[in-house]
Parts: sequence; C-alpha cells; structure tokens
Amino acid sequence: MPQSDSFVPLFDGESLAGWHAAPRVYGDLYPGGPSLLEHFDSLGIQRPVEPEKHPARWYVEDGVLVGEQDTPGSGYGGYLVSDQAFGDFELKLDMRPDWPADTGVMIRRQRDSWEGFQVLVDHRPSGGIGGFFGNGLASFSAVPFAIDVVRDENGQPTGLVADNPATSVEPVTEEKRARLRYAADVDDFLKVWRWDDWNELTIRCVGALPVITTWINGLKIAELDTATLDSPNYDPEAVLGVLGDRGHIALEVHDNDEMFGEARWGKGAQCRWRNIRIKELS
Repeated sequence: MPQSDSFVPLFDGESLAGWHAAPRVYGDLYPGGPSLLEHFDSLGIQRPVEPEKHPARWYVEDGVLVGEQDTPGSGYGGYLVSDQAFGDFELKLDMRPDWPADTGVMIRRQRDSWEGFQVLVDHRPSGGIGGFFGNGLASFSAVPFAIDVVRDENGQPTGLVADNPATSVEPVTEEKRARLRYAADVDDFLKVWRWDDWNELTIRCVGALPVITTWINGLKIAELDTATLDSPNYDPEAVLGVLGDRGHIALEVHDNDEMFGEARWGKGAQCRWRNIRIKELS
C-alpha cells in the first residue's frame, strides 16, 4: 500500500478552484480510428443531442464536492477536470456514490478532448469498481469483477453483491480479467466496501505508458500495465503519442444511454467526493 505522507489537497472543501467543468463529448474510438459518433450511427444508436450545452452540475455543499446530471435526470453527463496536469503520482480521495451512479476517475486525460485512462466507479448493475476503461483508447475493459445490489422486501437497495454472470448486462469475462496484472476477488472487495458510506480510493500511476494500481479502503483491487496491455485496436505507442506522459485528472458523471437507461445513472442520483489529495512522484 502506498505511503500517505506528503500529499497536497486538490480540493479546498469550499469551492471549485483548480477545476473546470467539461461536457461529455466524444472523439475517435482509438488513435487514428473512426469517430465514436460514426460508430453509434453504424449500430443504430441515437447520437446525444448537443451534449456540449449540458455539462454535468458540480457544486460544493458542507465541504463535499457533489456531481449530478445537468439537469438531474436529464440523461446528460460531464466531467470536472483538474486545471493542473500530472505525470507520475498517487491520488487519494473519499467517494460516496448513490445507487445507481456510473462514475469514475480519469487520469492522463487530455484537457480539451476525451482521451484518457479511466478508473471505474460503476456503482450500478453489472458495474466494475476499481477496474479500468480506455476512453478514446480502443474502449478496452480491464476489470477484476462486477457488482450488483441486494434489495429488501420493499425493493430498496441495501448493499452490494457479486454480479450474476447469467443475468449480467455487462458480464466480466476471463479476457477482461486477463488484461490485468493483478485482479482482486469480489468477495474480498465486498468485505471492505461500506454501503451508503464513504470509501477511500487510492490510485497510483507510474510511467510514460503507466502501470496503474488501485486500492479501495486499503485493499488492492487491480493493476494494469498499459505498455503491455493486449486488447483489440489498442496500440501502446499510438496511445503514448496522443496522451504524452502527463495529463489531467477528471471526475465523471456518466450520461444515460439506450442500453442501460436509468440503470446507468438514476434520476436525481449524485456522487460525492471529499479529501481529494495527491502526491507527485519523481
């Protein structure tokens, strides 16, 4: 586990100073590839209508950074992007997502386009937490497990359980797990996750084509070597050419889509963040 000394705050607990909101807009599927919107067209998926006019809503309340759709339940998502770019670092933050809330933390993100590595916080049916996705980087999925929710007799969610592969909307395959250099067991994750409470996420990012490691509440979840990652249309050198060895950090509010609808982001759902702090590494 990384040491927790020498961290500096990225969020002052009072304002959005040091951050800027960006709408959820798309670029190419992978460097040199077709645009994602053209891919939507080929699949018969409706394009989002003027998403640049509907960034997510970000504000500070009682010392907590809150993200939600703009307007709540509208279906439009967005990002809160750090003004500063970082190379190698350890990042720590506390998070408290509603159910369902599809969110995450992007690293090595480009300031004005959508490419970057995403650490998943998909707190939704068939969601992955602590795994990885490649935004504009061939949409690779590298996840150790997926989760779902258990409900009480009134249908209210009361805690997380392992996703059932037989009914999963987005099942975890051995191929997805094999892309990881380390993959935690879902039962170990469920032991440390605090339902309807704060959970600490730690991200370590080291290297030009980085090795990215995640921890939840001190439990190592996943490790990905982006230099050796094997996934369709993923080209490490092309990725390095687009991202370089530094990038921005971004928090996500996902939009809704035809496949998941409100299972992606529930109407009125929020994700809350606090104690966002970083240690740059030599």
